[in-house]
Amino acid sequence: MKLPFRYLFLSLLALLLFCGAARADSCTAAMTDVNFGTVSPVAGGDYYANGTLTVTCTWTQLGALGAVLSPNASICINAGVGGGGTAITARAMAAGSGRLPYNLFRDSSYAATSVWGSGAVAGTQPVVTTIGGLPNLGSLTQTFTIYGRISAADLAGVPTIGGADTPYVADFAGFGTVQYAFYGVLVPTVDCKTGASTSFAFKAKANVTNNCYISASPLAFAADTRVLTSAKRTVGSLSVQCTANNPYQIALNGGIVSGNPAARQMRNATTGEKVTYEISSTLDGPLWGDGTGGTSMTTGTGSGGMQTLRMYGRVPVQRTPSPGSYKDTVTATIYF
Repeated sequence: MKLPFRYLFLSLLALLLFCGAARADSCTAAMTDVNFGTVSPVAGGDYYANGTLTVTCTWTQLGALGAVLSPNASICINAGVGGGGTAITARAMAAGSGRLPYNLFRDSSYAATSVWGSGAVAGTQPVVTTIGGLPNLGSLTQTFTIYGRISAADLAGVPTIGGADTPYVADFAGFGTVQYAFYGVLVPTVDCKTGASTSFAFKAKANVTNNCYISASPLAFAADTRVLTSAKRTVGSLSVQCTANNPYQIALNGGIVSGNPAARQMRNATTGEKVTYEISSTLDGPLWGDGTGGTSMTTGTGSGGMQTLRMYGRVPVQRTPSPGSYKDTVTATIYF
């Protein structure tokens, strides 16, 4: 009766001696591009985009009894600075000498503590996970959403090149790495700095567009009881915000004198009488119009911030009409 027991013991011992730890041939990662699409530096809002991070581990050999039932891998997925940036917390896409700040996050809180970083860089965090539970040989895969944001505060002043829509790119080739360790029953410590490693690549992309906004204050002449035997003057302003390096032109139409900005008139809605007046971009300078009838358009180059342009109004000497309120509505058009 003792012999069968000895045989059973020796058989189990042989199993434990000849089987090693579970081994995964490899863990790999892949990442889709984080594409923000078209962004306007003067729109005044944040821009968001997502990427999909995929990690796959493949087992071709199994070992200890516990690992046969559940082979596992402990994984750290690191992202470095990326091309164009100066630090993980100061990532930027590049177009020539231009820089477009942005960052990548491990969750949708977009908090500073959620910036996707590296175990090798203090104060930043990789994506950490485990993959396991495979009952036999094969592969297991997990996916993660990576969140990208461009802050409106960082967009102001981002330039285009040559006055055209400009693609900005940050290339992560060589900046994405995976560290991993394999185990069966006991979970190993993975420091996200050492161990087996592989790399992956992706890009962060955005197309910075030329864009402009324009608004105006009234060009109001003060009330006057005198006859028009001398010129009356006033000053107003146009506010313009255009993408940095973006050249623009601003035209003013003829108001109620359609098609003739050189002969503008204000009209009394009650009597139908009119008063001739002029607008220029400098005091008594060339008439500001649409380029017709001897008028000229005002030109400038965007800075990304708000720019204020002066409008000088002048009522020249003329026959004095009946007292009352005289008005005109002029349309300003910006070309960029």
